[in-house]
Amino acid sequence: MIIQPGIAKANMGVSREDVTFEDHPLNPNPDSRWNTYFKDNEVLLQIDKDVRRLCPDISFFQRATDYPCLLILDPQNEFETLRKRVEQTTLKSQTVARNRSGVTNMSSPHKNSVPSSLNEYEVLPNGCEAHWEVVERILFIYAKLNPGIAYVQGMNEIVGPLYYTFATDPNSEWKEHAEADTFFCFTNLMAEIRDNFIKSLDDSQCGITYKMEKVYSTLKDKDVELYLKLQEQNIKPQFFAFRWLTLLLSQEFLLPDVIRIWDSLFADDNRFDFLLLVCCAMLMLIREQLLEGDFTVNMRLLQDYPITDVCQILQKAKELQDSK
Repeated sequence: MIIQPGIAKANMGVSREDVTFEDHPLNPNPDSRWNTYFKDNEVLLQIDKDVRRLCPDISFFQRATDYPCLLILDPQNEFETLRKRVEQTTLKSQTVARNRSGVTNMSSPHKNSVPSSLNEYEVLPNGCEAHWEVVERILFIYAKLNPGIAYVQGMNEIVGPLYYTFATDPNSEWKEHAEADTFFCFTNLMAEIRDNFIKSLDDSQCGITYKMEKVYSTLKDKDVELYLKLQEQNIKPQFFAFRWLTLLLSQEFLLPDVIRIWDSLFADDNRFDFLLLVCCAMLMLIREQLLEGDFTVNMRLLQDYPITDVCQILQKAKELQDSK
């Protein structure tokens, strides 16, 4: 599923397949394995760009895992690692460029003064695998198994806290299976929230637009004065609640606080109804600043949420839940 067409698997007893007659890289047939391979590369490059920058406030994802995938890293195998595949794909796109005059220039990426995403972090030596590479493999395999949704930017922010939780488990036996456990949990979580990532469903009752409006309708019931203030300033929920809901608040707080919030979310039977209450609680806890501020000030507050005590937010959300 993640192997370049035609690569030899001699050690597995399979000889190299000559694809030049029935299939080749220039074959326009949509069923061509090479066509699929190139389309997969586009998805992989986006995943690679996102996972390399996962949780930049901590170094965890840049460090080597104690449990790399030995099957892929074994030099006796002919499997192509995703890291190598990305490097080859990026190299080809970087070394050939056409300027505005139509002149094609050949250049080496090593001479490029602007650092690429590949050079942004030090690459671990062969035989090692960084945590972000494990996350990359999880997302790429998920995209291959779910072509209807594939990969959408932001999924990396969903899988990150899950993997971190499993990969830092104090029980080494459990930690060894972090990749498989994360994939299982991520797949099940996406089954519940995947509609948030499907643009064609945005305006349906199960889409993200409906859920954003639900935040405002809940706020109207709980604090009509604050609701009217936001309406008066034309501050739409799309300006801030889209990120809050789609990424389950993973971008609003530090990773340990995100895990604490998710613990409460996943423990609730109506977990995503509770998420709406958490968002409503976040608004109500800064109501005084919002009532006093103008559009610019309030947008800054909502896009860079000031309260860091997540227990206070969860307590307020629970009060809203109990007051129904």
